Amino acid sequence: MADVRQIEGEDIPSEDARFGIIASRFNDEIVGKLIDGCVRALKERGVAGRRITVVRVPGAYEIAFAARRMAMSGDYDALIALGAVIRGETPHFDYVAGECARGVSEVSADLDIPIAFGVLTTESDEQAEARAGGAMGNKGSEAALVAIEMINLARELAR
Repeated sequence: MADVRQIEGEDIPSEDARFGIIASRFNDEIVGKLIDGCVRALKERGVAGRRITVVRVPGAYEIAFAARRMAMSGDYDALIALGAVIRGETPHFDYVAGECARGVSEVSADLDIPIAFGVLTTESDEQAEARAGGAMGNKGSEAALVAIEMINLARELAR
């Protein structure tokens, strides 16, 4: 592949990058840890707090609505969706998780903005805890790194 042009986003944020985090309040103990990990990862890479906005919505289903409004504002270079949908005894999990993912994907494609998807979809509270700073790391931190890389990739592809 030495003769093939390869484009990748870097994980170093530009000084002017602006991030919007949309986080659900449902399963707040888990989501709070995702937010903390996300903000910490952004700040550790030099993103100033004034360039980070956190918007809270009732649940994961409402993330897409807030993401659309935030994307339409033109105030953000990337959005980060954070939530936790944990399977229960009814099929509600399937509807919420699927519609959240579909809605976020549509917003990203329709409004041409990168959205990092850090919404946990787990079978149990224990699995969610493991992904919110436990044995499996912090998916909020990982989503922050995805957002940084995608901003840089989008800018490179726009040249």
